[in-house]
Amino acid sequence: MDNKQKAQQRADQVQAFYDEVKQLEADRVLQLEDGQREAIARYHASLLKSLTEKFDIDTSSRQKQLSSGMKIASFIGALALAASVFFLFYQFWGYFSTPVQVSILISAPLLTLFATWRVAQREVTGYFAKLLSMVSFACFVLNLVMLGQIFNITPSDKALLLWAAYGFLLAYAFDVRLLLAMGILSLSGFIAARTGSWSGMYWLSFGERPENFILPALLIFCMPLWFKQQRYSGFAPIYRVFGCLLLLLPILVLCNWGEGSYLYWDTTVIEGAYQLLGFLISAGLVSLGIRMHWPDVINTGNVFFVLFLYTKMFDWWWEIMPKYLFFLLIALTSLLLLFVYKRIRFHSQLTGGDHA
Repeated sequence: MDNKQKAQQRADQVQAFYDEVKQLEADRVLQLEDGQREAIARYHASLLKSLTEKFDIDTSSRQKQLSSGMKIASFIGALALAASVFFLFYQFWGYFSTPVQVSILISAPLLTLFATWRVAQREVTGYFAKLLSMVSFACFVLNLVMLGQIFNITPSDKALLLWAAYGFLLAYAFDVRLLLAMGILSLSGFIAARTGSWSGMYWLSFGERPENFILPALLIFCMPLWFKQQRYSGFAPIYRVFGCLLLLLPILVLCNWGEGSYLYWDTTVIEGAYQLLGFLISAGLVSLGIRMHWPDVINTGNVFFVLFLYTKMFDWWWEIMPKYLFFLLIALTSLLLLFVYKRIRFHSQLTGGDHA
């Protein structure tokens, strides 16, 4: 948990304290004296003012709602502005000479990076800086793509590595989770493309072999274990979730498309092996998430365990079972899973897992 999250948690505790005191007074369990009430109020006012000035936290439910709206507006604005830059390039690109085109392509990411840095220095909330940083990333991607077109450069997977590097740079410089995700996807694409190239295929065809993503998935998942992310808001869960997705999605594909595997086994054997592996890994992720108190890993493992289960049930019984009986079986299975999860949750409460 980073410092801003801790500050927000402290502010939430303050609000919860007042809500609980109000309820206790209504139930005639506690009655604070005026002097105590004023001393507590002064302390909390000073504390919240300090935390707000330093971390720009939300101190009320209304502020949280407004912050959520600002995040959504910032996200949509960044995507729209990046798209606007993209189409602006293509709308007027043919009117410029080659030197002017090259100058624009080189200067655009640099100017937007400088603008992002200047705005970040002046703005406490960081919303506008994050918006500009995503525009800068879009300009950088356009830079490499269009320079390659101008000089007729053969497409290379190295562009993915450069995109990843710039995405990580912006993400860590300005605390932008979306750019961290872009960096992770670009880096994963590069590693998968290189893995495919080492096996003899053209790098743009790396998606034809889902197993190419298993190595980057493991690297991405382990990244926050090697490099701590306490200073950055929500970065560690993003690494873990994308690591799980990059691992489990290829396995889910191979469960139903054994021809995409590198293995030379019979297709039925490959699909059966990956189905079993999918169950084991998703269940293992749920267990790991419970042990390490990672709700993001628990949720991802749960979703894929259910997907593997229902996919297998469809393969087994859809054709041979009456439809009403098939859906009744799914309903009973869901109830069984609900019972199992309830027992796990109850056990976690007994062992104090929620407070670890």
